[in-house]
Amino acid sequence: MDAATLKAKQEKTKLVLSNIYNLPALSGAMLEITRMLDNPNTNSQVLGKIISKDQGIATKILSIANSPLYGLRRKVSTIDFAILVIGFTEIKNIILALSLMESFRNKTDKNLDQKEFWLHSFLSGTASKRIAEELKYDNPGKAFIVGLLHDLGIPVIHKYFHTNFLEIIESVKETGQDHLEAETEALGYNHQEIGSFLSDKWNLPEAICNAIKYHHTPLKDEMDPKLTGIIHLADYMTQKLKTASFYWDAGMSFSDEEASLLGFENMEQVDRFTEGFKIIFEEEAKTSIF
Repeated sequence: MDAATLKAKQEKTKLVLSNIYNLPALSGAMLEITRMLDNPNTNSQVLGKIISKDQGIATKILSIANSPLYGLRRKVSTIDFAILVIGFTEIKNIILALSLMESFRNKTDKNLDQKEFWLHSFLSGTASKRIAEELKYDNPGKAFIVGLLHDLGIPVIHKYFHTNFLEIIESVKETGQDHLEAETEALGYNHQEIGSFLSDKWNLPEAICNAIKYHHTPLKDEMDPKLTGIIHLADYMTQKLKTASFYWDAGMSFSDEEASLLGFENMEQVDRFTEGFKIIFEEEAKTSIF
């Protein structure tokens, strides 16, 4: 594709994205939650009551808090306690991430099973947090948010660029190219860039947007490559362990350079590390409400 064609496709895609990013409407409860989280005088009990008004969000927060991979060491049975042990900042980012994911949910069809997609996203998020803790990354909560949102661009393409979505699938099938290449040919941008663009418009932290943008290519991330490498590893592990994997990632590899980025000596170490997650991945997939 020549530069002029690429630029024209990018401008067309960006115009659509600019018109949709502000469409998702937060519920009254969500607006109230967001305002309260921005208020330093808010206490956890009052916030818990407001969050509980939105049963869908409340249930998801409790599911996250009690996930085997998320790693809290005690049973979390109330929203008040979840806020206490997770913290205001992380709760705010979780709520924003869940809202963003929910906003771009579309009807399931043969090309995108929403339950399968949500399970992959959730398990990638919880696995990213656990991996971050194991590798001594300084902000495991941030890793969870990026893991949850890393493939956000895929349902956005499915919902708002459906003809292109079908074109991408057909192109991958006919040419054998990967989805990232086919996405760029169809839209001028791939799902990483689309997810990053929308996350930025929803005012998520820059490091989170950047990690979403490079989650398939962490060595290109100049801001926080270790964070992005952790997400890439979690994504790779779902494929390697064949648990909560997503077909858009078929054929994903993990390189020696990426292993080194995370402190592994070689791919043999990465694979041993991955195998250690097999049982807990399977447990998570069976018990998840997502």
